[in-house]
Amino acid sequence: MADDSEHSFFDTHCHIDFPHFDEDRDAVFDRMAAEGIDYAVVVGVEYEHVERLRSLAESRDNVWFSVGIHPNHEVDHEPTLEWLCDVAEHPKCVAIGETGMDFYRHHVEPELQETRFRTHISAAQKLDIPVIVHNRDADEASIRILKDSGIEKCGGIMHCFSADWDTARAALDMGMYISFSGNVSFKNSQQLRDVAARVPDDRLLIETDAPYLAPVPKRGKRNEPTYVKHVAECLAEVKGISIQALAEISTRNGLKVFGI
Repeated sequence: MADDSEHSFFDTHCHIDFPHFDEDRDAVFDRMAAEGIDYAVVVGVEYEHVERLRSLAESRDNVWFSVGIHPNHEVDHEPTLEWLCDVAEHPKCVAIGETGMDFYRHHVEPELQETRFRTHISAAQKLDIPVIVHNRDADEASIRILKDSGIEKCGGIMHCFSADWDTARAALDMGMYISFSGNVSFKNSQQLRDVAARVPDDRLLIETDAPYLAPVPKRGKRNEPTYVKHVAECLAEVKGISIQALAEISTRNGLKVFGI
């Protein structure tokens, strides 16, 4: 890991188990080590991914994982409270999700998405670990369900945040963390940068969502955890602090929320 004189970064949400990395995964980890990306959480989205998530976390000291079924993934059977809790008993499973509401696409009906979301929240509350929340074009529904469910009991993360300040404030009022990905650096994302400027330091996280949403100046390329530094650079500029300070703040928050 990076020594104390270097920046230490935490990519709190990535998918480096995906086939996009099958040909150079070891090289990706080598680049992470060289660039001070000292921690990563690899996030679950499908049943079929659980074994490879578990294996990846077991093989790397600086990788943890979560278990969940994406809100817009069609499945043969819905995830149960028992199944989620069983997988999450693994010592390197640090969260439930990603879960939530997604009205951008409609592969899964909103009513079923909500049922699935609530099941994930129940598992997180039972195990007292955070929920990783996916919210896309569903601000009102996501906040309503989080409030109804008493998310404060376990806490959670608004992953790849892309909504407005009112949504951020509602989540913050429930004790949640706000995580920013590469989209905060996009040219047309000034409104999102304005939101980021207002998020309290102790609730701020950074992520890549790799292989998606590569930040400027890597936009259009396959994203990878190393590029989380560019997210940090953008947010440091937005907040008027050094990248060292941003790295320290976001890494400390990541370790805290995931109990690492």
